[in-house]
Amino acid sequence: MKIFSEMAIRRVLTGIAFSAIAMLILIILFILKEGLPFIFQIGPGNFLLSSDWSPLNGKFGIFAMIVGSLWVTAGALFIGLPLGLAGAIFLAEFLPRWAMRIIKPTIELLAGIPSVVYGFIGVMVLAPIIRDSLGGPGLSIMAASIILGVMILPTILSISIDSIKAVPNSYREGSFALGATHWQTIHMAVLPAAKSGIIAGIILGLGRAIGETMAVIMVVGNAAKIPASVLDSARPLTANIALEMGYATGMHRQALFATGVVLLIIIMMLNFAANTAIKNMVKK
Repeated sequence: MKIFSEMAIRRVLTGIAFSAIAMLILIILFILKEGLPFIFQIGPGNFLLSSDWSPLNGKFGIFAMIVGSLWVTAGALFIGLPLGLAGAIFLAEFLPRWAMRIIKPTIELLAGIPSVVYGFIGVMVLAPIIRDSLGGPGLSIMAASIILGVMILPTILSISIDSIKAVPNSYREGSFALGATHWQTIHMAVLPAAKSGIIAGIILGLGRAIGETMAVIMVVGNAAKIPASVLDSARPLTANIALEMGYATGMHRQALFATGVVLLIIIMMLNFAANTAIKNMVKK
């Protein structure tokens, strides 16, 4: 009876695990089925390398939106990565344990705030400050990058803290015994040992940044053009899909699914590159 129950539980857990994988595969296949025929119909070059997006006139170029997505994502990492990593080092290595048990959950609460709230703060507070101080329309790549940088901060910070705390104390003790300072120990012993977990947190933050929609729509300006600076408006791929899917029909709808295919490929490429970097670092 005990063996039968264990086998039943194992099969149930296996089925649940494979159902999650099956749902992911079905989502990917659905997006590819809806989007790939359109890409081959108008030509990958016309779709990916043209910046002329005018569905009413039969023009479906998304190059400007690809550039906008990369600008916003890079800006979010530029802001969120240093803050997240510095905060993780401070909380894990310098702050007393009782204080970290209070501050870390408080920071993680940022992940539970709805994205529309971040967007509202960006529109009402951040965009006017950028417009009055630096010029431009205010609703810009800089505003979106700052908002996304704050949104990915809890992910990078939380996972980095866990990775740093998981490093055995023997690493620190050995470094101190060799005469290293606290900072030298962190830099030369702790961070290299925790780098795989830290990079995993960065990957998750990257996925959150490039896939975020609502907050980006509210603060990025949504201009379908190639931005010349961080003060310009842009339209990322996710914003384009969300803005136009509600009324799109025919080829316009197919073009939005094709945009989803491109977004999926970009995310897969970034994850593959990050995972390859992790493996190379672990081998060193």
